[in-house]
Amino acid sequence: MADGFPTPHPQLVSLLQGKLGSLVGKPSGYIEALPEEVKRRINGLKFVQTQHTKLEARFQEEILALEKKYLELYKPLYDKRSKIVQGELEPSEEEVEVGRKVDGPEQPATTNGVKISEVVDGPVKGIPEFWLTALKNLYTISETITDRDEACLKHLIDIRMAYLEKPGFRLDFEFEENPFFTNRILTKTYYYQDEPGYGGDFVYDHAEGTSINWKEGKALNLMTETKKQKHKETKETRIVTKTVRAETFFDFFSPPIVPDTDDAAEEDEDLDERLEADYQMGEDIKEKLIPRAIDWYTGKALQYEEVIEDDYEEDFHVGKKQNGKGGTNPPECKQQ
Repeated sequence: MADGFPTPHPQLVSLLQGKLGSLVGKPSGYIEALPEEVKRRINGLKFVQTQHTKLEARFQEEILALEKKYLELYKPLYDKRSKIVQGELEPSEEEVEVGRKVDGPEQPATTNGVKISEVVDGPVKGIPEFWLTALKNLYTISETITDRDEACLKHLIDIRMAYLEKPGFRLDFEFEENPFFTNRILTKTYYYQDEPGYGGDFVYDHAEGTSINWKEGKALNLMTETKKQKHKETKETRIVTKTVRAETFFDFFSPPIVPDTDDAAEEDEDLDERLEADYQMGEDIKEKLIPRAIDWYTGKALQYEEVIEDDYEEDFHVGKKQNGKGGTNPPECKQQ
């Protein structure tokens, strides 16, 4: 014994020196070779860790409860925002004056780079194309919006969110009457697994979306292709028309589904990427767009985005390990 500390067991020292370097990523037999009294203490530490994990789960539950509480406090503000956007309410002079000072000199309102005064003759109701413009400034969303989608998204009048009773959330997209579909509200719901993940965070499980009731000939997820076809014998040319699938923002409401079998999942090479993109879109709408919609409309929010388009990555990977279906782990929901 030196300096009051026990002399390390020589075999233990040897094991530590020889085995620690090979512990990462593969079993080394190191733990199994430890003395029984050390393995006993390790099991004791595992118990301590279980107690820590329980507290982490409680921590996440309390954060979620706090988020739900403040969402209720935010709702009157969101309702007021919606009424101003739709032209049902005019802000007071005092509110306008405070808002004018937020960003310094006032800039003319625009929609996709075009001054509103150049778009509409006469009085303007509310803020035209508010949500379309905000969506187009949010990178994860804008890349999914086609020119055909814009005509429909001009009729989007509000985006809201709500928490579920169990971990998860719902996004509601409200539309005014429009030429494209009969739904008044399109919803997208994100569900989390019942058991928390490592660290106590909620783990994403799957998403479900609204079935869109397209009006005849207006489905944005379909398009007509025409091509010339020459008859082999007569050499006559005819025009052939067929309906094909088209990419659209509204695919957001038809989220990718994890197959029931691993073989089917492996055949879908892009599944992980599509699941990840779908999850990130929902998180960005929930955490970024809804709380600060006016900043996305004006473009102010872009000043605080550190994401570079070519290097856009997240610190999680959505995988096929949902409901025990093998593959990589799904993302954990970090409460903000």
